[in-house]
Order: sequence, then structure tokens, then C-alpha cells
Amino acid sequence: MFGYVMVNKPELKIKDFERYQSYYCGLCKTLKKSYGKRGQITLTYDMTFLVLFLTALYEPQTYIKKVSCMVHPFTKHIIRVNAISEYAADMNFLLTYYKFLDDWKDDKSIKSLLASFAYRKKCNHLEAKYERQSKVVRNALQDLFECEKRQESNIDVVSRCFGELIAELFVYKKDEWEKSLRKIGFYLGKFIYLLDAYDDLEEDKKKNHYNPFLLQGETNLPEYCKNILILMMAECAKEFEKLPIIEETDILRNIIYSGVWMKYEQVNHRKETKNDI
Repeated sequence: MFGYVMVNKPELKIKDFERYQSYYCGLCKTLKKSYGKRGQITLTYDMTFLVLFLTALYEPQTYIKKVSCMVHPFTKHIIRVNAISEYAADMNFLLTYYKFLDDWKDDKSIKSLLASFAYRKKCNHLEAKYERQSKVVRNALQDLFECEKRQESNIDVVSRCFGELIAELFVYKKDEWEKSLRKIGFYLGKFIYLLDAYDDLEEDKKKNHYNPFLLQGETNLPEYCKNILILMMAECAKEFEKLPIIEETDILRNIIYSGVWMKYEQVNHRKETKNDI
């Protein structure tokens, strides 16, 4: 359910994309340092956005380094790391663990259950360290499970569960920005959930899995879905513009106003090509 909050690379200046990439690679390095390869495979664009966004807002001391890696073994590249990189790495690892547990609960996936064992010990520590976030994430996933179980048809109700989950991750600390951060995370979370549901529509229909869009009775689902997604990102953008962010604004606006729609266009193009809708 992740990988939807990305940059629109063709619309970014080269220097801005390289800067964005330095945060992405910085998060990757942090995941490896804290959790090894298990951590690296959890890397997502969505958490890179969280690092970039919270860094721009809080302006923590950021360390710039030149490193090499498996992807770039012969040339060193710049990475940016800070305390927020560590926070996002922890949240990424914790979410992956809960995702495995959720897949086991939903589909009785033995593969997911076994995978969760490899993450459990580290996550016990993270649950103690981030008690607030862990509690909200667990409750939100349980609420989402209950919605799916009762075949909830109200899109606002079911997407709210994931919105509240992401909202809690955006609250890096409780301060004067908490209200705005919750709203941005909430609407972005709803956007992610609904776009993911739209993306999985045909597969869920074939497998007889729960999908809120299958319960709507709409004759023009692409238009219906797009209108809802526009509303979600409009609320997200409105709250973003209230914040006193000076750094990284070109990259952040690229993601909020353009990048998030790249995945929607890819999904819609695939659907139109296959003539599934």
C-alpha cells in the first residue's frame, strides 16, 4: 500500500532531483545501518517524502556524506541524513512488521507470518520507544480489518482508518505544528489508501476480495475515483501551504501537486490499455 508518493522527475530541475535522491539514499543507508538488509528492502518513496517534509519544517542538523553502495559500487554519491532519517527508518520497519501481521490476519499468508518473525524482536523495542505511534497504527489496522470484515461501503469511513494511521506518523513530536501535520498526514493517507484500492480493483474483483470501490455501484469509476483523490490532495496542499517551510519547497510542491498523480496516470493508463473498466 506504499509507493504512491513520488516525484515527477521530468518536471524537476536536475539539482533538485539530485537533492531528493540524496534524502532517498540517506534513508536507505539509515535503514541498512539500523536493520541491515531487512531494513533496506522496506525502503519507500513515501517515507522519503516524510523525511524531506519534516526536515524542511524542523530544519534539524543534517549531515552530508559521499558514499558508495551496491547500486553505485564504483562512484560515490551524496547522501543526507539526520535525526528524522532515523525516525522514518524506525517507522518504515515497524510498518513492515505490522503489514506482515495484517497479511497473515487477512489472507492467512504463511509467508507473511514467517517473515514477521524476522522483524518481531526489533519491533518489540520500537513499540516501546514509539508507544504513541504503535498504539495508533495497531488500532487503525484493526479498524481497517473490521471495515473489510463487515464489507463497509462508505469510502470515507474505510479510508479514514488509513488516514489516521499516516497522520500519527507525521506527528514527529507534539508541538505547535501537530494540528497541521495531522491534517496533511490524514488526507495523504486517505489518498494512498484509495489509490491503492483503485489500483487493485480488477484483481480484487477476480479474487472476490474486499474493495470499497466494488460496493459503490458507479458506472464511471475512473472519474468517480479521480474526483475523490483531487479532494484529498486539495486538503493536503491547503494545509501544507500554511506551514513556514522555506527549504525544499520546489521538491515538496512537485510531489504534492504533480508527483502523486504520476502513479494515478500509470494505473489509469494500464486500465485503459487492458480495457478492464
